[in-house]
Amino acid sequence: MALEPSRGRRSFFIALGLILAVGIFLRIPAPVFSGKNATFSQLEALHPAPKFDAIGFDEGLYRSYVNGLIAGGLTGYPDIVDRYIEVQKKLTGSILPPVRFLYIFAAYLWHQVFGSETLAALRNVASFFSILTLLLSTVFAWRLKGPAWALGVAALMSFAPTQIHMSQHALVDGFFTFWALLCLWLLWENLRTPGHWPRLAAYAVALGCLVLTKENAFFVFVALLAILALNRWLAFGVVKRELLLATVVGPLLGVVVLVFLAGGLETLRATYQLSVSKNYQLVFAIMTGDGPWHRYLVDLLLVSPLVLLLALGTAFRLDRSQKPELFLVVFLAASYLVMCNIKYGMNLRYANMWDMPLRFLAFGQILAFATCVRRYRELFLMGAVGLVCAVELRQYLILFVEFPLYELVPEGLLRALHILKGGPPP
Repeated sequence: MALEPSRGRRSFFIALGLILAVGIFLRIPAPVFSGKNATFSQLEALHPAPKFDAIGFDEGLYRSYVNGLIAGGLTGYPDIVDRYIEVQKKLTGSILPPVRFLYIFAAYLWHQVFGSETLAALRNVASFFSILTLLLSTVFAWRLKGPAWALGVAALMSFAPTQIHMSQHALVDGFFTFWALLCLWLLWENLRTPGHWPRLAAYAVALGCLVLTKENAFFVFVALLAILALNRWLAFGVVKRELLLATVVGPLLGVVVLVFLAGGLETLRATYQLSVSKNYQLVFAIMTGDGPWHRYLVDLLLVSPLVLLLALGTAFRLDRSQKPELFLVVFLAASYLVMCNIKYGMNLRYANMWDMPLRFLAFGQILAFATCVRRYRELFLMGAVGLVCAVELRQYLILFVEFPLYELVPEGLLRALHILKGGPPP
């Protein structure tokens, strides 16, 4: 695990390739293997398909929006937004708005290119971007600390339960995670190599895509601003005016595109206002979306206990010389501070973007333990990472394969783990 390519390049890349192959396999939607030849039947037997195979409420809404885009094209998108406003006004609770455009548009493009049914297109897009997140996490870790860290983080991300879960359903959160992680990585690169215009442009575009994906972009934006503000004391890199300009211009471009798609600024404002206000009346949000500030810590402990404990171990022993770790801790802390204060707006799905930073920190703690081992240090590292991956995969099997868990809310997690007994799953 600690081998550098110069000491075993072939073994290193074979190990990395095998790890990524397993992670990609786990992220392929289960229906892909159905009704194929004998080889696919064998793969289907190996694939841990989720027990929940119905169409979730949000999935049905995304499908209707994609169908509307297919029928009316981009020029008809304001009509989709107007219909949403008409329907939402009559409802007592909130339904997701069509201004989560980029995910809907990606599924539309998938349908146009591959001819997939709209729900299958949505699930395939979610799966594809979960795979991209795995690859991006590997590259990000490599850029932060080198190849050994890339290998360790790739292994931990390959078996992350909520990452696999998001890849199996037509939900936006895994798609959003890719854009959030891309923004975070590009911010790091621009801090380390200031004034590089292609990277600045990519950073601004990624921020715009984040805004076009989901309103949770606000949480990421606040965290990125916190990193920039604390850079004066923590010295992650150099903050130039060009970087600040890109940080502002990128989201503004996303908002401008949303205004055109919605058919006007007032329509866009009304869409968000209805979505937020009606959420305070949604029974499901009231029952499952609230709690104390440590709600997310409890949920993460239920899903990935070893990863959370190891990550906290790293967080409590940080010093100013550990720039990559501090960078990720600031992102986690700032976004957590905002997200844990949203009334009726807490759900572990929204924390999907924390998976890579948490696993990076967890791997750092495993390396710290390895410093206490004088002999067979590499075997210890492989064994420790393998143990965490095995526990993570077992957690996925318990939560999503043996139990039909769909929504990542405390009651469902507690019932899946047999802490609460009886009753229907959420």
